[in-house]
Amino acid sequence: MIMNDWPLWEVFIRSRSGLEHRHCGSLHAADAKMALENARDVYTRRNEGVSIWVVPSAQITASQPEEQAELFDPAADKAYRHPTFYVLPEEVRHM
Repeated sequence: MIMNDWPLWEVFIRSRSGLEHRHCGSLHAADAKMALENARDVYTRRNEGVSIWVVPSAQITASQPEEQAELFDPAADKAYRHPTFYVLPEEVRHM
């Protein structure tokens, strides 16, 4: 198997300063173990992360920009989803 035949993997890194994983790039690897090791070598050379996720690109399902109205417009009529609907106590006004 030549490298161009290897599956594409998406790499997500959780930094020391945050709790969420952020997408930082893609790479080709023969399997999950190799993808994880390559992601470590390529994307965390300066100790930027505390956790790495690698996901086969073929396993990701994503919406398309032209589907924006269909997916997100129905939420506009649900006022309870907006923080202005709730009364916050004085001690949490900074939120």
